[in-house]
Amino acid sequence: MNDIRKILVIDGIGGVPLGREICETLVELGVTATHFDCLQAPRRAFYGAHSAYAKLRNRGTDRDAFYFLPKLVERDLRGLIAREQPSHILVVGFIYKFFDPQLLRRLADEAKAGLFLYDTDTCNLYDRRREFIFFVEQELPVYDRIFSCSAVTTRFFRDTRGLDAVFVPFAAKPVTVWRTEQPIDTLFVGSGDLRRIFLLEGIRDHVTVRGNRWLRNFPLISAPLRARIDDRPVWGEELHALLSQSKIVLNITRTDFYGAETGINLRIFEALAAGCFLLTDHCDELGELFRIGEEIETYRSSGELAEKVRHYLADPDARQAIAVAGHAAFLAHHTWKSRLLKQLLPALPLLAP
Repeated sequence: MNDIRKILVIDGIGGVPLGREICETLVELGVTATHFDCLQAPRRAFYGAHSAYAKLRNRGTDRDAFYFLPKLVERDLRGLIAREQPSHILVVGFIYKFFDPQLLRRLADEAKAGLFLYDTDTCNLYDRRREFIFFVEQELPVYDRIFSCSAVTTRFFRDTRGLDAVFVPFAAKPVTVWRTEQPIDTLFVGSGDLRRIFLLEGIRDHVTVRGNRWLRNFPLISAPLRARIDDRPVWGEELHALLSQSKIVLNITRTDFYGAETGINLRIFEALAAGCFLLTDHCDELGELFRIGEEIETYRSSGELAEKVRHYLADPDARQAIAVAGHAAFLAHHTWKSRLLKQLLPALPLLAP
């Protein structure tokens, strides 16, 4: 890490703690790092009006193209890079919604800084064709190297687009959770999604749901399941408290992720960090990271999900054995310290100027 002078983390998904945790862990490892949260930065003046006008103007040129006016002020990005003078810039999630990717590339070159992306959201764009094509063609090529949370998207970047991409799964920071009572049989934390609704209906008598975007889907949800939904997002200490109160932590990947045969999301590592018994939908990537049936448990269908929920609620010893082994695997291999030291940091100096 001798040629890493300073890492500037530009966080495009500040609504979740991932970018902040990466920056905090870099500092803990002795790397000089600064975190810039795009969601907290001042927007362009009269952004809404300017954005609407820009979209109308560009649709007149190409009705099938995607156009997004960056929300933030160009001079603020120039000032940020000039002030911080990073040797490496790491974008978390994406940049196109906030700054022009080509501008960021030019400023990185002027600063003689390597430019990298930790891709977290590609799968969320699959059902938005124009935006996905825009992201693939206009943003991804500006980076010196892409770190992706999914092996599937890593292969897509490399084999289809010819990009320099490396598989770097999510991780989490260790948390201290005090376990007393576990009044929650099965906890699911996440936003409303059609696949999630179908699966949760099969275990609606044993599940507690927390997250946003559920109310808008209430016409599709049975009354008993509605009664078990709290339509509010949850992070941090409140999330850890919920995890500690749950016999089973359930993970259901979003429809687009599951369709792409990828299922390694942040919830997996948050659950294991808290020492929970994790039940998640099966994908081949999981077998590369965990011993299924020993460190985590998986299901392949709604019927198998219901069966395993019933089985593990009735067998606390089996549940506890898997939870203990999963937590040990997390501490050994899947903390942010481990992930950054073993995978991400060694790849950064290779491309440093």
